[in-house]
Amino acid sequence: MDQIIKHSFEAVSLLTTDKGRLDVTLIPAQNQPDWLIPSSLILSINNHQQWTDRYWWQQQQLPVFHLQMLEQAVDKIIILEGNTAKQRIALQTAGELRQIQLCISEVRDIVLPQNYQQTSTADSIADSTIDTSYQSYTSSEPTIERNALDNNSGDYQQLTEENILSYLFQTVMVDEQPYLIADLDKIAHQLLAAVD
Repeated sequence: MDQIIKHSFEAVSLLTTDKGRLDVTLIPAQNQPDWLIPSSLILSINNHQQWTDRYWWQQQQLPVFHLQMLEQAVDKIIILEGNTAKQRIALQTAGELRQIQLCISEVRDIVLPQNYQQTSTADSIADSTIDTSYQSYTSSEPTIERNALDNNSGDYQQLTEENILSYLFQTVMVDEQPYLIADLDKIAHQLLAAVD
């Protein structure tokens, strides 16, 4: 078995030459803010109405991350580029995707809105992490929500589709609407590690 090496993605290369604007796609998600993903990471959008954990695309079996609950209808698979071809993943969702162009100045970092915070007993540790993150966010020195979460937990939290905090990189506000920026590198790394 090949070991999957985790490394960071260089997001600066996603900016277009058109006055530093970023082409993004808004992907509908259930029980969380819709996802905001750079459009250049999307390799393909395919119709697929059946729930699946693996998806064959161009002779490669990709792990699937679900943006809908198990009992909900799905209608598409979105293939995302990874740092390498082996780190490609698929997202399964339902609804219409929207593509827009954003200036970095139009995007505001926010704390995960209260209505999306987990309240189950299993997520009580994550809930206290949200409180810590909020305190860090409101302090005089700005901080990225992900760093506060990682520093508070002391370890790399295991990925679960049910726990937003396990894959949250940052929550942002665009046109007074919250969006989730997922830690795609972490999702790919942990999904692929589970396959091997």
